Amino acid sequence: MSMTTAEIRGAFLDYFAKNGHQIVSSSSLVPNNDPTLLFTNAGMNQFKDVFLGAEKRNYVRAVSSQRCVRAGGKHNDLENVGYTARHHTFFEMLGNFSFGDYFKIDAIKFAWNFLTEELKLPKEKLLVTVYAEDDEAFDIWAKEIGVPEDKIIRIATSDNFWSMGDTGPCGPCSEIFYDHGEHIWGGPPGSPEEDGDRFIEIWNLVFMQFNRQSDGTMEPLPKPSIDTGMGLERISAILQHVHSNYEIDIFTNLISQTAQIIACTDLEDKSLRVIADHIRSCSFLICDGVVPSNEGRGYVLRRIIRRAVRHGNKLGAKDVFFYRLVAALVEQMGAAYPELKAQQHFVEKVLKTEEEQFSRTLERGMTILNDELSALTGDVVPGALVFKLYDTYGFPADLTNDVARERGLRIDEEGFNAAMAEQRKRAQQASQFDTDYNEQLKSDNISKFDGYELSSTRSTVLEILVGGESVSTLQEGQTAYVILDQTPFYAESGGQIGDTGTLQSAKGSFVVSDTIKIGQAIAHKGSVQGGLAVGEHVEAQYNVKRREAVKLNHSATHLMHAALKTVLGTHVNQKGSLVTEERLRFDFSHFEGMTKEQISQVEALVNEQIRANHALQTKLMNLDEAKAAGAMALFGEKYDDDVRVVSMGEFSMELCGGTHVMSTGDIGLFKILSESGIAAGVRRIEAVTGSAALELMQKQANELSGLAAMLKTEPTSLVSRITQLLEQNKSFEKELAKLKQQLASSKGSDLLTNVAEINGVKVLVAHLHEVESKALRGMVDEFKNQLGSAVIVLGVAEQSKVSLIVGVTQDLTSKVKAGELVNYIAQQVGGKGGGRPDMAQAGGNQPENLANAIESVKPWLIKVL
Repeated sequence: MSMTTAEIRGAFLDYFAKNGHQIVSSSSLVPNNDPTLLFTNAGMNQFKDVFLGAEKRNYVRAVSSQRCVRAGGKHNDLENVGYTARHHTFFEMLGNFSFGDYFKIDAIKFAWNFLTEELKLPKEKLLVTVYAEDDEAFDIWAKEIGVPEDKIIRIATSDNFWSMGDTGPCGPCSEIFYDHGEHIWGGPPGSPEEDGDRFIEIWNLVFMQFNRQSDGTMEPLPKPSIDTGMGLERISAILQHVHSNYEIDIFTNLISQTAQIIACTDLEDKSLRVIADHIRSCSFLICDGVVPSNEGRGYVLRRIIRRAVRHGNKLGAKDVFFYRLVAALVEQMGAAYPELKAQQHFVEKVLKTEEEQFSRTLERGMTILNDELSALTGDVVPGALVFKLYDTYGFPADLTNDVARERGLRIDEEGFNAAMAEQRKRAQQASQFDTDYNEQLKSDNISKFDGYELSSTRSTVLEILVGGESVSTLQEGQTAYVILDQTPFYAESGGQIGDTGTLQSAKGSFVVSDTIKIGQAIAHKGSVQGGLAVGEHVEAQYNVKRREAVKLNHSATHLMHAALKTVLGTHVNQKGSLVTEERLRFDFSHFEGMTKEQISQVEALVNEQIRANHALQTKLMNLDEAKAAGAMALFGEKYDDDVRVVSMGEFSMELCGGTHVMSTGDIGLFKILSESGIAAGVRRIEAVTGSAALELMQKQANELSGLAAMLKTEPTSLVSRITQLLEQNKSFEKELAKLKQQLASSKGSDLLTNVAEINGVKVLVAHLHEVESKALRGMVDEFKNQLGSAVIVLGVAEQSKVSLIVGVTQDLTSKVKAGELVNYIAQQVGGKGGGRPDMAQAGGNQPENLANAIESVKPWLIKVL
């Protein structure tokens, strides 16, 4: 049975949907709120909190096709890409999941039926593994499914026992392998030849069965769960009757397009594989908000791009080429991932810019590397050299490793890692920041937020945290985090700052300076006047005036986001924001500075929506329904299944839990303060609204009126008046320059009376006054014309600087070198100089010595001539 990759993906999702599974869209490659992961590398990542019990969803069965990247951190396949049949930086993981619903027998049946009945794989080509101690799974395969016992292999290693960490959920695995046939070397799993390519794992079933305690004991989970994963590329290779993943339809099309762009005729070249793999990871990473940089995820992206460019260079690419593959990728995967098609232009621009920047350094880095390798003795490339190329020329270590491997060499990884460690140590010592204090705060309490409708609530103190520890009471002046059962205070989230205000109790007042989230609890940070205790009732009242100002800026941020997409393009996505009572700050993806016209367009669009006075609408919706309706989901945010959708007319619709105005007209006025770049591909706008915008406009109007009065014109005529004055100024400057030149010429004419002869050579040496240094060269040229044959030395002091010039006519340069003479003089005035034999200039910083230096010229010439 032959199926396209797209058909296999669709068949998998449809099969499990028919069996009661909720189809869940692929999550971002940037994990939501999970600092333990560099990139999403498995289908279960987005369900991690569900498995841990920290998150509830309205379904207990799920299926997904998850885009994954393994190119950095613990899971890194980058250096193997292009050298093996199945390693990728980007891949798709098909997975079905049970959250306390079905368990082993159903998971095994679903997998077996899909492979053998839906995909029609021959049963005799399949074999399975189970964890050595998992008799239950062995019996299911043997007795329920009917797999011959000699094709059920017990594996005692961690390969068949999965765990989320040293403690927590864990359990045995069962893997399904496909036999590619005797003509391919390799043995079954568990055999000495298991690393061969004959038997290939295609599906891993994880039975999440236990909770491992810190002492190592295993407690049965109250709701055992299922996590599975099957690589789409691997199963596609089997169904398309090829052995290598790089021979499936997606890759053959990308490889063919790459070869055509680069004009490469050898379609078997491994570099084509590298490029075809890398265009997938790079494009999807950029779609998910990652841009090239020198740290973190951005640096990994930069490494992958540069690796692809180097392989293109190796194939003979004469011009930037990598970005041109995005269109081919969109053709292959745009239907399954519409965000790729929507951001095609932006992805192309990011890749093209990065490739152009790297191309300028690639040739130099390769030249240095080639020179060093040519002089190398032995087969090890020194770690210091690898680090130098990386640190100085931006040449990633894996590129150096690629080049070394092609020449039968290996790099000194230990030496390179030591140099990297030393650099990190220096960076840490230079940093003034430590770990986030909030990471130390933990609470199991849950707070209800009532701040959309209410400005104050009667609440109960559930917990008090001092220094990260729970306490029962607070004394006068103590600073703490107070958690209430319900609160109108908005906790900092989505760019909106936390509320301030007071918690008033019978014993005293707790002044809130900030509000944050700790898990599902809302914590009020502040200090107490009087006292406070757990269990007490308080009147929680936020600062209404401050909140109102924040709401104006937050709603304006939504309008501006929509306006930026309208003016600049749909590739614009939020990269960060800060909404305070004074102003708003908005970071967004865009690869060039906005023009004045574009800034004006955005301002005009936002103010047009403000004047339209749209009533703000909020609605709770299913996440998938909200996205289908066109609601913007912000990068880096984690959403529940039911989300709050904030709409302003038909202009703006976003998922947002923040606080907003009742109608857009409440914003009053919107004014952009500045637009600037903060990182590669990331721009920042700062703006003000309401009274702050009005005050700014009034201040600018007053300044314009004052300026107009000074220039004796009207504010509306300022531009023409200033243009007129600038033209007059240019005319005056030209006239002044002409007068100064005339003055210098007249002084020059006077100097001709001071020409002396030394051994038959005309010599003019002068210490000038009231002559600008930039006039000296013209004066020397004029003296040469008038004297015909001569040595001319001029010096002038301007404030604390000395300027010297020496001119020698061509017939005398064999006797007197202008550079030698000017350097001799310059050394006496605290400087040095040089130049051509016929003309040389110098400077100095000791004007008090100029007179004596000039006096020393004739004795020097007498010796030379």
